[in-house]
Amino acid sequence: MGWDERAPGVLRLPSGRLVRGRGLRAELDPEEVRPTYGVYLLGHEPPEVPWETRWLKWPDFRLPADKDLARRVLTEVWERAADPAERVEVACRGGRGRTGTALACIAVLDGVPAAEAVEFVRRAYDSRAVETPWQRSYVGRFGD
Repeated sequence: MGWDERAPGVLRLPSGRLVRGRGLRAELDPEEVRPTYGVYLLGHEPPEVPWETRWLKWPDFRLPADKDLARRVLTEVWERAADPAERVEVACRGGRGRTGTALACIAVLDGVPAAEAVEFVRRAYDSRAVETPWQRSYVGRFGD
């Protein structure tokens, strides 16, 4: 019911929860499994899709516009990923900077030390995830 952990972009957290990260610029393959819940990290409202979504205003190469809301939304992603029937994804346009930053923050919620979360996501998701120094700093402070 949930994600196949071998599928592209699926990150297994230390707890065993699965979250998919992806870039929205690449269209979904018609045969690809769809999420049940998606959080879209964009500077503008995302297009409509047939599954439940949440928009987190987050301009490219920047940080979320509302950091308190971001913490609540990313906590919800982490909580929903505990349900094996859920297929939760986070995505931005390219799938690296904002998505990698969000995945690193979710990893912190899952128990990865904040100082190690960026490297965890780079190893397990994308080697170029979390693109800017301020995104790395945001992850480092997320555990506070």
